[in-house]
Amino acid sequence: MTAQTGSGLLAEVTRGSQVESRHLGRAVVVDADGAVVWSCGDVETPVFPRSTVKSLLAIELVESGAADRLGLTADALALACASHGGEEPHAKVAAVMLAAAGRDVGALECGTHWPTYEPAARALAAAHQAACPLHNNCSGKHAGLICLACDQGVDPTGYINPSHEIQRRVTDVLAAVTGTPHTDANRGTDGCSMPTYAVPLRALAHGFARFGSGVGLSAGRAAATKRLREAVATNPFMVAGTGRYDTTVMNNFETRAFVKMGAEGVMIAALPEQGLGFAIKADDGANRAAEVAMSALLRHFGGEALCRTPQDHAVLTDTATQTLRNWQGVTVGEIRAALTI
Repeated sequence: MTAQTGSGLLAEVTRGSQVESRHLGRAVVVDADGAVVWSCGDVETPVFPRSTVKSLLAIELVESGAADRLGLTADALALACASHGGEEPHAKVAAVMLAAAGRDVGALECGTHWPTYEPAARALAAAHQAACPLHNNCSGKHAGLICLACDQGVDPTGYINPSHEIQRRVTDVLAAVTGTPHTDANRGTDGCSMPTYAVPLRALAHGFARFGSGVGLSAGRAAATKRLREAVATNPFMVAGTGRYDTTVMNNFETRAFVKMGAEGVMIAALPEQGLGFAIKADDGANRAAEVAMSALLRHFGGEALCRTPQDHAVLTDTATQTLRNWQGVTVGEIRAALTI
């Protein structure tokens, strides 16, 4: 396939019969052997994957045996892969994870923000309670690293630093699965203060083709990725929350599809049965563009093997073209996928 440059059209937003906005970006579908099946725009220029790689960061927690030794349940493993809305069940499971490692909320180094799920934030305020690090959308990822450190006899203090032993170990997994070096040269700092490493969009998609299929991974690592996928499939609420795209899709497709949104319009997916990985980057950072584009790609490349029932088709149809309503509930337009597949 000839390398492409620039960006392509991912999504359009209409008002009435007119296109009001357009979202440009890049997208790619890769098989487990690393071959590009389809692409749109430049997929070789590195992008920061942000929270899309949380499941890859959780591999070592399972593969090392730490999750079993600490008695972490499937909902905890799902939360380790999550960018959650800070709803009460999310915060409770994060606290349980920390307790399993003999720690409490004070060990978290992700910082504090109010729940991103607005009703949860309002409920906290109405109860005259303040937000804490447990409500941070990344608290599950951080709790997972703390669990790994404590199980391995490593002081978790400073686990967010690139030089920390546990951070080095999970970064090595990222590099191996994506096939891309993770060094000072491509490192930035994420919103939760952990490192994030820019990688080509194609490499990110290849990593998730491997994550979904196990191809190219050791037997132990493939077993760990399978367990994480199963944990997420049985606990999709933990990965995102009420009304969120990730939860909606995986609640329906269970282990047939793994999807994860990241900040700044980055999204990944894996179709384990097809051995395919997907990665999208909206140039303007709009998550709404990544959502509709991903649903269009899943519908096209998953085909009848993914969509086995009318409900399956409806979920992808409804998320590939999303209705826009005003404050009166009146339909004013839509956001729709605009990829040429």
